[in-house]
Amino acid sequence: MDTSLELHAADATGWRAGLYDDIRSTFRAPVVNWIWRTATANHPEFTRYLWGQVKPAFETRAFAEASVTYRDAVLSAVDSPRYRPGDLGLTPAEARELRGQVATFDAVAPRLATLFELVDRSMNGGDVGTEVPDNPAATGAYPAGLDADRGLDPSMVAIGAVPDAATEAVAAIRAFHGFDDDSLPSIYRCLAQWPAFLDRLWADLEPELRSEDFDAAVADASAVVDDYVEGLAYRPALSREAAISAGFDAKAVDDVAGLFARFNGGPVETVIPALPLFADAVGASGRRRL
Repeated sequence: MDTSLELHAADATGWRAGLYDDIRSTFRAPVVNWIWRTATANHPEFTRYLWGQVKPAFETRAFAEASVTYRDAVLSAVDSPRYRPGDLGLTPAEARELRGQVATFDAVAPRLATLFELVDRSMNGGDVGTEVPDNPAATGAYPAGLDADRGLDPSMVAIGAVPDAATEAVAAIRAFHGFDDDSLPSIYRCLAQWPAFLDRLWADLEPELRSEDFDAAVADASAVVDDYVEGLAYRPALSREAAISAGFDAKAVDDVAGLFARFNGGPVETVIPALPLFADAVGASGRRRL
């Protein structure tokens, strides 16, 4: 798979535009994440099929419960810094934009964590839907208002255009998450729009991220996702055999399976659980209970 290829939302037409609209609506966020843009650019028909298989996993009350529990698991374990609006060093308009954009990442965090685990297991032989609880929430409807209309569409600096005021923080960020190249996750490219704030936030938060408390948060959040995926009432037909039987090319199936397997490990294991901490720091955190 060519991971340099992306189909951006502005360029999507026809059913691809509708697919992106559906992803945004279901994920409660005004953004289509990179993994969808890349998968769609490389293997559009299979990505459409994949979305149809996993979408029900994000539409139940059980997922709503898991999403708020995920956030609570992180915030309960880590004593993150919190800044009042007047302490951000930003104009009121900048502060509103910062909070709105970070709120989007907070909404997406449990959804991405679940997506990566669900697709990786479904395509690579893991357990999905093996312990479905006899509970109405397993098949009940997702609460309509939860995480709805919370965030703003994130804007970001280019990877090669990080402002000088944030270069030291960005180097430390890459070292912490284990990036061995010039990669920089979207949340940090977003925060780099306000470089002085990113530098301050990272200086305050890095000790917490390097603590046993954050290790516990990562483990607890992962357990929430594991429990949800294993209790999923609607099992996706995404095994290699099922996908090929549905008429898809083996290379496309293997490409997408490999992509999700890579992203379900490595740096994202610490990037995604950190997202609720950034939101909490600026007062943009979502609900922790239904």
